[in-house]
Amino acid sequence: MSLNARLEPVLYFFSGLFGAAGVALAALAAHGGGEANLAASASAMCLAHAPALLALALSAARLKTAWLAGFLIIVGTLLFAGDLVTLRFTGSGLFPYAAPTGGWAMMLGWLAVAAGAVLRGKT
Repeated sequence: MSLNARLEPVLYFFSGLFGAAGVALAALAAHGGGEANLAASASAMCLAHAPALLALALSAARLKTAWLAGFLIIVGTLLFAGDLVTLRFTGSGLFPYAAPTGGWAMMLGWLAVAAGAVLRGKT
């Protein structure tokens, strides 16, 4: 069983989790007061990456780098959104540079998608 096939259920799981979290964080940003911009940014990242993970799960059989892209996007979104939500509720982030590290991981995940297109064209 390929790594893509093993990771496929995880991609579906996090797609659903990020979708639900994105909607909840959008509601928090709209009605929660306080640092609404933090919840709004976390919501945007969750809602942007939920369908991306769904697409990666659906294309896992055809995209060689789906596992890598999915892993990076999951870790990146957890770090980025998690840092902002933690900062919103506790006044302190996860750890120094957690959000930028998550941002880099998400960008690398998207580049892994692009690399998969290039690798696919060569086979």
